[in-house]
Amino acid sequence: MEAIIPYVLALLVLPVSLSMIYFARKRDSYSSKLPPGTNGWPMVGENMNFALLGPQKFVSDRMKKYSPEVFQTSLLGEKMAVFCGAQGNKFLFTNENKLLTSWWPQSMKKALLFPSYVESSLKEVAALKRGFMHEILKPEALRQYIPVMDSMARQHLDTEWAPYKEVKVFPLSKKYTFALACKLFMSVEDPEHVKRLADPFILVTSGMFSVPIDLPGTAYNRAIKGGKMVRDELMKIIKERKKELMENKETAGRDLLSRMLQVTDEDGQFMNEMEISNNIIGLLVASYETTSTALTFVLKHLVEYSHIYSEVLKEQMQVLNSKGRDELLTWEDIQKMKYSWNVACESLRLTPPGQGAFREAITDFTYAGFTIPKGWKTFWTVHSTHKNPKYFQDPEKFDPSRFEGSGPAPFTFVPFGGGPRMCPGKEYARLEILVFIHNVVKRFKLEKAVKNEKTVVHASPIPTKGLPVRLLPHNQI
Repeated sequence: MEAIIPYVLALLVLPVSLSMIYFARKRDSYSSKLPPGTNGWPMVGENMNFALLGPQKFVSDRMKKYSPEVFQTSLLGEKMAVFCGAQGNKFLFTNENKLLTSWWPQSMKKALLFPSYVESSLKEVAALKRGFMHEILKPEALRQYIPVMDSMARQHLDTEWAPYKEVKVFPLSKKYTFALACKLFMSVEDPEHVKRLADPFILVTSGMFSVPIDLPGTAYNRAIKGGKMVRDELMKIIKERKKELMENKETAGRDLLSRMLQVTDEDGQFMNEMEISNNIIGLLVASYETTSTALTFVLKHLVEYSHIYSEVLKEQMQVLNSKGRDELLTWEDIQKMKYSWNVACESLRLTPPGQGAFREAITDFTYAGFTIPKGWKTFWTVHSTHKNPKYFQDPEKFDPSRFEGSGPAPFTFVPFGGGPRMCPGKEYARLEILVFIHNVVKRFKLEKAVKNEKTVVHASPIPTKGLPVRLLPHNQI
């Protein structure tokens, strides 16, 4: 009996071994189809490398080492495929809701949204899927905002710039863009009320992309607390406006908030108060962080390239001289600012405020011969095309003429994304940037106060000293 035990064990072990070999080979076969790359350290992934190298170098190094089309990494605790080049951008943009769906990191959702929405997919957050958001941010709907933008830009420069010989552009740009958003979205104008929203909101934007450790004293903990304070304040505003509407004390449609309270979906359902709050917070994040950064670096480039500044000044003075004294800007005036917008676009190419965006694979699919498994996250990034000599000759040169005529090749210039999920606030940002440029250059020539100020990149590029500039009013030059 004992003599046959080894044979019995062999018969038992053989199928198990064959099964293990089969599954190992299957796994290796599957893994061999995954995009090349590395997941970095356990738990940490490549977050540290991304932070130390900066987004541009992180992406370009891996494109050279692994693949210029798509590579894998691990960021924010997720396995991720980074799509590169114009074709990668096109693939992600055109397969929205087919192969991919929108995705936000859990850390960002916890800081911004009500707790009951944190586990929801972005599709389930009604505020982010309503078609009316695109409707009210179309150019024809935004025309009415231009005089308000102009008036507030004038007032901002009168109080925050003109009394001083030197100012810091970055913090003042943030102050202006946030105040303007509060005015246009919710008709909140009182400086103290704006400050009650701005102070905690700064905590949110400063910490929502930090290491997601929710312990007292961490940036992420402050972001979560700041998010709650912002939501509490917004709920007060929303409830008060709702009450005014019910009592017929509110002029219908005077701002974004009123329209949100009155719009219904295809089933005739109104958005609830938390959905409206989620929506406004999303708009505040977009209009505050990215637009203020864009404004800052447009002005930085105007300071650095005097011949570019001279051409912008010439165009803006032509607009100014075609108007009556103290007459506010109009849509027709904005359409005349073609060169100024080319300058802004070249600034957005060289120093894009946003680094890209995430998606989630809703099914297995292949790209460039590699398999992207269902559940993997994807990332498209401005840094695979904006400074790529394949798409932009002499890419480090500041050259607004790149945007004349038909402009860059499709899917190469993507500061606002593309496809169905293209940033709906693109036109809003364009108007805000051009109105602000008009008001600054018609009053001041700017000089750098810090010669070799560095730029660091967190969620957005940041001038380390805040971009201090000396103001030279035209009547004193």
